[in-house]
Order: sequence, then structure tokens, then C-alpha cells
Amino acid sequence: MPGIGTIINVVLVIVGSLLGLLLKKAIPERLKTSLVQALALATMTIGLTGIITASCKANESGTLSSDYIILMVVSMAVGTFIGELVNIEKRLDSMGNFFQRKFSSESSSTFAQGFITASLVFCVGSMAILGSLNDGILHDPTILITKSLLDMVMAMVFASTLGIGVMFSIITVAVYQGLITLCASFVAPYLTETIISQMSFIGSILIMGIGFNFLYEPKLKLGNMLPSMFIPLIWHAIENLAGGLF
Repeated sequence: MPGIGTIINVVLVIVGSLLGLLLKKAIPERLKTSLVQALALATMTIGLTGIITASCKANESGTLSSDYIILMVVSMAVGTFIGELVNIEKRLDSMGNFFQRKFSSESSSTFAQGFITASLVFCVGSMAILGSLNDGILHDPTILITKSLLDMVMAMVFASTLGIGVMFSIITVAVYQGLITLCASFVAPYLTETIISQMSFIGSILIMGIGFNFLYEPKLKLGNMLPSMFIPLIWHAIENLAGGLF
């Protein structure tokens, strides 16, 4: 059944979040600052690991070409420009604030931070894309099940410090992975290994940004940088179209 991987992912994020909320009640206030700092370092490590993994897939030598770097820089600039025009960050904050008013007594800033942070971590990466494609085309949810177990652990850790906003990231996970699964047969020819690697490379940079946001002010507007991740896909589509015309 197509979509079962995403369903499992959503369920395990809920389970992890609930466990994290139980753990949060047992954590003394004096430890929370240290835990947030530890979480920041862990998140930056996840992002750095993703960058290294993506760079090793860039070409056969395992090194990044100048074209790869240039595309990353252009993608970050163009994607952020688009995100600022649409003001994605503000819309994500508004969504988080809406759910906070309806379902939680936490401060709106903590709720929104948990929602945005978890949404980015769970959706940015090659496993979300490849797993959803495999689920949609081959009806094989193995990759997404593996991802779900990792997400459950991350949800537990995030929820223990950021609260119930983390659990509401299931909306983002369901929509993002669900759409890729439903449209898998159409998008698969365009999502080559190179494109997925380039998208994951940029996504991992955004995950590193989450770690910085835990520690430093002013916060990076990572929501407004989200379109950057999809610029490589658009670039290669234009490149293929131009190659077909000339």
C-alpha cells in the first residue's frame, strides 16, 4: 500500500514526542540550558554529517566540483530571495502560533521553534525523498521505516526541551512525504542521484543553521531559506529543457 511508510513515520514521531514530553516533566529547570546546548551540538553534527555524505556522492572522486559549490551558493541566494518575498518564516510562525493557541499552554515562541525545528530535521534529507519515491513506485517502505525510527528518537530529544510543538511537525511530514509518494511516478525521472545529493547538501546546511539558532541571536530565518533546497531541481529541469531546444 503506497503511503504506509509515511503513516508509520507520523505514528513514530507522535510516539517519540509523547515520550519526550514525559521526559520533559522529569528534567529539572537547571539542566535545560545544558540540554539545549547539547542538542545544538548534536544538530550541527547531523547537518555536518549530511554535508559530508552529500559531498562524497558529488562525483566518483568523492570531492566537490566548483560547479557543485557554485550551484549551492546560487541556490541559497535565489531560494532565500524567494522565501523572503513569500515570508515563509512568518507563515510557519503563524501556523505554530495557531496550533499553540488551540492545543497548548506553552509560550508561542517555544511551540513555534519546536514545530519549525522538527519539521526541518524530519523533512530535509535524502531519506525523506528516496524513501517516499520507493514507497510510491515500488511499494517498499523500508527506507521510510528506518527513517521513522531515527525520527522517533529525535522527536523524543526535541520534545524533551522544545515541547509539544515538535509533535505537530507530523503535519509537515505527512504533506511533504505524502505528496512525493503520490507523485512518485511523475517526479522520479527528474530526481536523479545527483539532484537528490545537491538538495540534501543544501538541506544539511539548513540543519546546521538549526544548531546555530539554539545558541545564538539573532536567529537565522531558516524558514525563508527553505526554497533553496529545491533550486537544484529547477535548475536541472531548465538545463534539460534548454538542451532539448538547442
